[in-house]
Amino acid sequence: MTTGGGKWKLFGTNGVRGIANEFITPELAVNVAKSLGTYMGSKGTVAIGCDTRISGQMLKSAAIAGALATGLSVIDVGTVPTPSIQYYVRDYADAGIVITASHNPREYNGIKLIAGDGSEFPRDGEREIEKIYFSGKFSIVSWDKTGSFRFDPSVNDYYIKNIVRAVNVEAIRSRRFKVVVDTGCGAGSLTLPFLLRELGCEVLTLGAQPDGTFPWRNPEPTPDALTELSALVKKTGAAFGAAHDGDADRIVFMDENGEFVNEEVLLAMMTKYMLELEKGPVVTPVSSSQRMADVTKEAGVELYWTAVGSINVARKMMETGAVFGGEGNGGLIFPKHQYCRDGAMACAKILEILASGKKLSDLTKSVPVYFNAKTKTPSRDIVGTMGRIRYETSSMGLKTDTIDGVKIWYDDGWVLIRPSGTEPIFRIFAEAKKQDRAEELMNQGLETVLRAEKA
Repeated sequence: MTTGGGKWKLFGTNGVRGIANEFITPELAVNVAKSLGTYMGSKGTVAIGCDTRISGQMLKSAAIAGALATGLSVIDVGTVPTPSIQYYVRDYADAGIVITASHNPREYNGIKLIAGDGSEFPRDGEREIEKIYFSGKFSIVSWDKTGSFRFDPSVNDYYIKNIVRAVNVEAIRSRRFKVVVDTGCGAGSLTLPFLLRELGCEVLTLGAQPDGTFPWRNPEPTPDALTELSALVKKTGAAFGAAHDGDADRIVFMDENGEFVNEEVLLAMMTKYMLELEKGPVVTPVSSSQRMADVTKEAGVELYWTAVGSINVARKMMETGAVFGGEGNGGLIFPKHQYCRDGAMACAKILEILASGKKLSDLTKSVPVYFNAKTKTPSRDIVGTMGRIRYETSSMGLKTDTIDGVKIWYDDGWVLIRPSGTEPIFRIFAEAKKQDRAEELMNQGLETVLRAEKA
């Protein structure tokens, strides 16, 4: 649960998240599902699945009960990556619920709602569901109107099959790539190794046994958690290594030398490739690198900045007819496939690019070089402090963007000050052509926040 504007809110940047059986309880899952059923007028079909977290089956069962109680028909899709259930909802359901805390630590769980088109639930829809949730006024149906229930075990196979259809499978298979994947015992364990084998790859796996205690590593695929992946890539001479977060909507890569590919570099690199295939608008959050502005300018296409959050990116992509979009966290969106972050699809696209004979390390050098710095600081009054920051920065005579927090553009870099969507803190991001300048801009941003907190 998050706070904003002094009021309690249920939904954060990506769904509802908290520690399982403390905040994310079966009661909460029942009532969120009841709220969704009420919002849908007790009509329609909802697909419900979960990632591998040990509290997932408990919370999924509760959500199923809540949805059935409001008269919705329910399809239990089992244990699935988030993009897998999203693809299924688009074709076979009116809405979806996935029980996941994505990259959050082991003890967390969460609930994400999926719209009928397979994308994340729109913000205005979340607000309506929030109102219903806190009102406690649910549309519970009579015994004879209770929703129907069935199980569909084919969802992951359907998802894999459609990724294969979306890439140049012949070119990929002809190269017989060796790939190392670390699925971190998460939901991607059920899809990524199988997809890669379907694409003709020799696949070596790490942490590919679904296990909701995450004994192999934390669900967040950070460079320091992927040392074994790096070592195995180098030892085996693999084309690259890939690692998922807990629900496999994001993916990160190690190049053939075992070097971690910066996610902002990955985003810009993929943007460049997608624009070679088709010219058109691109969408990314204001927190993304200047590389995105450089790459889109070079291609002569429009770049749209959004508030942070993949839902904002996806909706803007729909609105503008964008050919590509994504975030600098391994969350890439391929609209011809589906309007949501899709880690496995991104991996298949990397293979498609490499099939032309390039190495991943060469691709990383094809985009401009920038340096980043980031920090965070607690806040006693998010709304008041943000207002004071906006007032101060507006008088600086510099180009600013207030889509999400305040982004201040300098000739040689930028700094973004934004409130977290999940906790009472400010995050400060900075980027420049030199590391010391990035750190200088970050510290300036931090000082701005601290001044505003004291005012």
